[in-house]
Amino acid sequence: MTSPIIITGVGKRIGYALAKHFLAQGQPVIGTYRSHYPSIDELQALGATLIQGDFYDNAQVQTLIEQLSQYPKFRAIIHNASDWLADNSPSLAAHEVLQRMVQVHVSVPYQLNLALESQLRAGAEGEIGASDVIHITDYVAEKGSAKHIAYAASKAALHNMTLSFAAKFAPEVKVNAIAPAMILFNQGDDAAYRQKTLAKAILPKEAGNQEIIALVEYLLDSRYVTGRSHNVDGGRHLK
Repeated sequence: MTSPIIITGVGKRIGYALAKHFLAQGQPVIGTYRSHYPSIDELQALGATLIQGDFYDNAQVQTLIEQLSQYPKFRAIIHNASDWLADNSPSLAAHEVLQRMVQVHVSVPYQLNLALESQLRAGAEGEIGASDVIHITDYVAEKGSAKHIAYAASKAALHNMTLSFAAKFAPEVKVNAIAPAMILFNQGDDAAYRQKTLAKAILPKEAGNQEIIALVEYLLDSRYVTGRSHNVDGGRHLK
């Protein structure tokens, strides 16, 4: 039987799209989610194994690790779970914003990678001869952010962990990062916001989930790419 792919944060957007994509291929998926959306029921009906947990609560993270440790091997882990807290969040002190961003974007992927190393190595089978870890970071890890400094810093740390884990887990496990900019607008985004956002890129269009899905598939199929960050930003770095 095909080894499962773990995808964190499958309730919406990229995580949800990736989970649906792999389930449609007959690929077993283990998904984590924090909040319940109708999408969770849909993924469960499609055959996903779903685990609810709050990554801000380290006791729940340890419970997740214990559950995942029961599996003998994994094809991949895609670290997609994320939060986007502004530095001036009204209900949180500055140190709490930073602590939360580091917890979800750095501490949880770090703990999962270390805890599941043997299962990832065991999943290195078939033509490719390797399993995968994919960190979903952000293009702001390279340029910083005016209002989301803690967020950008935590994503930069996740990028750096890509380098360390790629060296540590080779050759059985490839470790790469995907650094997207704006992939999908939200339903409530007005025309002015959309126009302003699109103007930041030299390819002024909404990328869509398929852009990320195609890149994930490329990384899974590759036999010779590890320790790299793959930007999906429409050329924002050139403006």
